Amino acid sequence: MVVDNSGTGLVRRHGVPKQVRVIENTANRGYGGGVNQAAAESGAPYIAALNDDAVVSKHWLDSLVRGMESDSRVGMCASQVILAGEGVIDSAGMLLCPDGSSRQRGHRRKPEEFAEGGEVFFPSGSAALYRRELFTENGGFDEDFFLYCEDTDLGLRARWAGWKCLYVPAARVFHHYSRTAGRVSSMKAYYVERNRLYVMRKNFPAGMRRRAWLAALARYFWHARYLGRPSSAGDFLREGNSFFAAVKLLVRAWAEYWGQRPMLDRKRAQTMQSARISAAEFEQLCQRFVISPRQVAAL
Repeated sequence: MVVDNSGTGLVRRHGVPKQVRVIENTANRGYGGGVNQAAAESGAPYIAALNDDAVVSKHWLDSLVRGMESDSRVGMCASQVILAGEGVIDSAGMLLCPDGSSRQRGHRRKPEEFAEGGEVFFPSGSAALYRRELFTENGGFDEDFFLYCEDTDLGLRARWAGWKCLYVPAARVFHHYSRTAGRVSSMKAYYVERNRLYVMRKNFPAGMRRRAWLAALARYFWHARYLGRPSSAGDFLREGNSFFAAVKLLVRAWAEYWGQRPMLDRKRAQTMQSARISAAEFEQLCQRFVISPRQVAAL
């Protein structure tokens, strides 16, 4: 299934094989909305999500399915995602910062450093496999995120529900990173900041939420320190954006977050009602797969 969110019939105009079903939307429903739409139209036991700027290797799906079927407790599988044209890792699973930000495990490191499979926190939604049971019981991707961090949110909700994630290095994907939205676009900066606040409010226990504010301040500090070197904040300015534009995006993201807190709290309550692990166990998982605010700012 291919979901065309362009609203222009773009996919069909380029022609598709007969065995491919195209779902055309009149408006962009966001990444999570598109995946949810395709999942609802299928009856498959597994749901593979793939970005439109990713190209899979020959045995990608077979490898993921074998990984999923190796353990009934595995509800998510992560691919070895390679940055196309560069030969280095984009992601080998994901890591979580104490402020709710998430970043790719192994980003820009050599693939041979991540040749061994094993448990990771959750997969990058750019190329992931989910068990339908996990997807259904957790309600799929949260469409209020629209773009970015919806994979983090689903991964954390799945962890609360007791599911595990397996990294499958044989499932290799070549990803043209952020080709759709741009690596340092204003749109991406806004959604990443707003949605990491959504992730934090929806999924963090009370103690972690209190500590998240200090972690966010630390990340802002390191972003400022790294403005003169290759980094997300530095690249944002080098693309012609101003410091004041960055501040404006932060204010907009925070304003949206404060307005949506009641909705986010209701969603957190729903997750906690079906949780199969304790808050202490969840915190241990977060510490096991942590990335620091400084490391986030440096990427």
